[in-house]
Amino acid sequence: MHNDSNSGAPGTPSGRIRRRRGSNEVPPEVAKANGNHLLVNDRSKYKSMLIRAYSSVWMIGGFAFIIYMGHLYIWAMVVVIQIFMAKELFNLLRRAHEDRHLPGFRLLNWHFFFTAMLFVYGRMLSQRLVNTVTLDKFLYKLVSRFVKYHMVTCYFFYISGFMWFILTLKKKMYKYQFSQYAWTHMILIVVFTQSAFTVANIFEGIFWFLLPASLIVINDIAAYFFGFFFGRTPLIKLSPKKTWEGFIGASITTIISAFLLANVFGRFQWLTCPRKDLSTGWLDCDPGLLFKPEYFTLPEWFPAWFLSREIAVLPVQWHALLLGLFASIIAPFGGFFASGFKRAFKIKDFGDSIPGHGGMTDRMDCQMVMAVFAYIYHQSFVVPQNLSIEMILDQIILNLTFEEQLAVYTKLGQIIQDRTFGES
Repeated sequence: MHNDSNSGAPGTPSGRIRRRRGSNEVPPEVAKANGNHLLVNDRSKYKSMLIRAYSSVWMIGGFAFIIYMGHLYIWAMVVVIQIFMAKELFNLLRRAHEDRHLPGFRLLNWHFFFTAMLFVYGRMLSQRLVNTVTLDKFLYKLVSRFVKYHMVTCYFFYISGFMWFILTLKKKMYKYQFSQYAWTHMILIVVFTQSAFTVANIFEGIFWFLLPASLIVINDIAAYFFGFFFGRTPLIKLSPKKTWEGFIGASITTIISAFLLANVFGRFQWLTCPRKDLSTGWLDCDPGLLFKPEYFTLPEWFPAWFLSREIAVLPVQWHALLLGLFASIIAPFGGFFASGFKRAFKIKDFGDSIPGHGGMTDRMDCQMVMAVFAYIYHQSFVVPQNLSIEMILDQIILNLTFEEQLAVYTKLGQIIQDRTFGES
């Protein structure tokens, strides 16, 4: 009698697929079936589109409100996103059976996480914190002490976590514990290294955070809809539902949007002015030549529906074109990397915190790549290389004691006085 290997009894191992409760792991048969269908041929695509659209509206609305609230609130949003991402990534290699024998071991991950947060943001924002409390003598002294001993404090927290890890090592659990230790540090490097650039962009001016982030959102939405309606040609094996039609359509849409959005965002001082402290007040600054319009006269052969032959273009719009080019061609590879990563762990999504989108990490893969490029581009091609008076004063306030500042003031006054008499 012939036995069909695909028709095992329910009680046999081959007759059912065992799956962890609450896991995102996709059964091989389902993954194989779904992987061979493009989105344009997916029968349930309209239902998933509605769920995705509903959650997208809420996310965009909340994002717009946080942008309106200002720099500190955007920073707080980034911190919350980091916590969600770390939680999702920590859980990837988590094993419930081993964790039951290691009470407090999960807490050690978060100890390293918040130590890294204190180190990264303490280093980045210490100068702005000093600028915030300069007028209050007591707070100024307190913050100055914190800045001075910040590094040794972080090192103490880290080395205490290291000792904690060593003291919790258990026989027959060494491999699991050391793999978790290495995994935790890799997560911290990935999450904080890239998120630090995001926060740096925020305080350089919300414009340099908002425009790159918006371009990634636009690229993602455009790729989804172009692939939804026109996708026929698979783009890459790591993401079977991504198509060349979606990629090309999204690229064109993103580059055009970059040019237009830069003109809109560049007209608001709230978005273009850098934040030198940690206050929440209104900003008033000279945004510089990048945000002052230049006027161009259109040639006669342009369509008659143009209301004026003269158009205003902000110089920053030319920079925006390069950001749009990166967002449409290079940044999607962050998504491809995440797709390959998920396939390696045999999961569909990193989490389920956002209906229709997966987890927070699923939404941030391209954003992280884009944030790093935006910061490097801004520092390399936008920020002037010469030292400004504000930068010199910031260094004096941050690094010198009150007595040393007084000595600089006295010495500078003497130099100016000598020059004045010399010229007369």
